[in-house]
Amino acid sequence: MLYAVVDIETTGGFAAGNCITEIAIIIHNGEEVVERFETLINPQMEVPLYIQGLTGITDEMVREAPVFTDVAGKVYDLLKDKIFVAHNVSFDYSFVRHQLLQSGFDLQSRKLCTLQLSRRLLPGHTSYSLGRLCDALHIPLIGRHRAGGDAGATAILLGHLLRNDPEQYILLSLQKKSKKQILPPNLSEKAIEELPYSPGVYYFRDNKGKIIYIGKAVSLRKRVISHFTGNNVNRQRQEFLRNIHSIDYTVCGTELMALILEAAEIKQHWPENNRALKRFEQRFGLYSYEDQKGYIRLGIDKLDKQGRALYNFDSLLSGQTMLKGMVSTYQLCEKLCFIQRNRNSCTGLQSGTCNGACSGEESAEQYNLRVNQAIDHLKSVSPSFILVDKGRDTDEKSFICVEEGKFTGMGYFSFDTDVQDMSTLRSNLVPYPSNDYVLNLVLKYAEAHPEQKILHLKSA
Repeated sequence: MLYAVVDIETTGGFAAGNCITEIAIIIHNGEEVVERFETLINPQMEVPLYIQGLTGITDEMVREAPVFTDVAGKVYDLLKDKIFVAHNVSFDYSFVRHQLLQSGFDLQSRKLCTLQLSRRLLPGHTSYSLGRLCDALHIPLIGRHRAGGDAGATAILLGHLLRNDPEQYILLSLQKKSKKQILPPNLSEKAIEELPYSPGVYYFRDNKGKIIYIGKAVSLRKRVISHFTGNNVNRQRQEFLRNIHSIDYTVCGTELMALILEAAEIKQHWPENNRALKRFEQRFGLYSYEDQKGYIRLGIDKLDKQGRALYNFDSLLSGQTMLKGMVSTYQLCEKLCFIQRNRNSCTGLQSGTCNGACSGEESAEQYNLRVNQAIDHLKSVSPSFILVDKGRDTDEKSFICVEEGKFTGMGYFSFDTDVQDMSTLRSNLVPYPSNDYVLNLVLKYAEAHPEQKILHLKSA
């Protein structure tokens, strides 16, 4: 088995917008080095000053160097039938494969990451950066941040790892279906092994424990692993993968519950890498209150955090449209419902649709009777039910609760629970905020699965 130990220097941190400035390839047979290749590369773009300071590679040094296409054939021939090895292999491999593709060569290599292998086979070090690890293991590192020096040190480190692998972990890592080859550089294999094949919500955290992404899954392990497959080389993906240091998760009974929990958690934490659900936010609600004269007034206003609205809307227009329909059907006063806001006399008095509540001609008792009828009708046409489904294990079931057109929460109960007893279920209910996104998910699921829907509940 031959290993190609690779190190590159580049103009920046992601392959899609940057280029290689130097590449070194050391062929290792598992016991010793058998071939070396090293060259500067003209990136055909300026080398940023901070990169010049880090690597010592200047624009003058690469001006007369070959462009990558000139050496692409040589690079491909050295790599095509070897194990691609690097310290943080996803970085080097993404650049090399990207530039080979641009030159007409499709590299498909098995990979080994000496960074991840060192964490597994050489536990106890305070740092696994190449420089710190070489210091600790007394590996000579001449020419730090130059391709030849770093590749040479990585080749020695590879030999050390091969000699200290009594359980054949490296060989297992090279198996075709092994997930070890695709993991981000800062995520341990153990984090993946602990994930169950269950529905749920997962949380990617950075090195400080901050949540940077929240997702839902039908199978937690399969979904998380899918984030790390593919060869996307854009900046956003590369930075995202580098920032993943740990994973938390919450198991849910069903995919629908995972969707609901995901929406609530994104709303609470606003992770920087979640975008789609951030754009959804209800902003208006229908409210009622009694004024100083005893008249119940209805109006559309911005949503409050206490969830006291009678009904929620995505836009002011949709709220006003519903309110106008209630005014017309129940002969309510446009002024008392804030539809007419000027100081002119009520237009409803002139047209006969208002019975004079705004002018005191109709008593509060008479007017409020129709307002309450309108509110009761709104509640009556708003569905109330629970959805019963499988739980997190075979000893329980899950339920999702909708009351008067609002999703109120979800929870779990044991098999011996009377599912018709809402007071018992409510003790197991975990409340969640309702919005049209979540409510529509639940209503569509209930329509597609009527056998799981329970309508009439006791409130003992």
